[in-house]
Amino acid sequence: MGKLKIVSWNVNGIRAVHRKGFLKWFSEYKPNILCIQEIKAKQKQFPADIRNFDDYHLYISEAERKGYSGVATYTRIKPDNVQNGLDIPKFDGEGRTLITDYGDFVLFNIYFPNGKMSEDRLRYKLEFYDAFLDYADHLKDENRNIIICGDVNTAHKEIDLARPKENEKISGFLPVEREWMDRFLSHGYVDTFREFNQEPKQYTWWSYRTRARDRNVGWRLDYFFVNQDFVKSVESSYILSNVMGSDHCPICLDINIRD
Repeated sequence: MGKLKIVSWNVNGIRAVHRKGFLKWFSEYKPNILCIQEIKAKQKQFPADIRNFDDYHLYISEAERKGYSGVATYTRIKPDNVQNGLDIPKFDGEGRTLITDYGDFVLFNIYFPNGKMSEDRLRYKLEFYDAFLDYADHLKDENRNIIICGDVNTAHKEIDLARPKENEKISGFLPVEREWMDRFLSHGYVDTFREFNQEPKQYTWWSYRTRARDRNVGWRLDYFFVNQDFVKSVESSYILSNVMGSDHCPICLDINIRD
């Protein structure tokens, strides 16, 4: 399979980011696989020039609710199999998961829930986390290589957000969410970005409300994870912080699968 460039980006509305130069960026950057989250659109609502784009296959997981959630995967390599959701109706109705199987690895494109709205939504988020981990572990137990990307909606450690003390009681940095991240990694998964970069002030999301991006007051909410055995195939993992168009920026994983 050789070298591949995989990008993940919470676009905060595919139609909105399309108006802000998404097509130009996509045409120039040309990743092998692009996973986008929070598309906020049905497939028929995708602008025509990105619904059928070059030599990419497009797969979409739509939310039942209009203008909400949803993920999409553009891929130049036709996957062996595509699964929409985790096979759990209460999660799959929100269009949060696409799983593409390429043989050499299984790729999860996920928009994990946000827990800020209410206690119910926080509970839903944690239940989603556990259901996803069960699913991923099952594949890993079958000796499959796994790549997980998307907006996890949690900053793992204090280094992963600009103002940790002020946010200790805010969903996205609650102890219970961070503990789940610890447990997830303890199951044999690796945060690829931190394999290459231990520097602070590395963020992927900035609030629109306070012009936080101008001041780099942000959070690292977007991740590429792989199972431990697959780390040897990872060449680089980095943040494309100069790419505009959303309140998130894209992240990138470069892999090299040797025969």
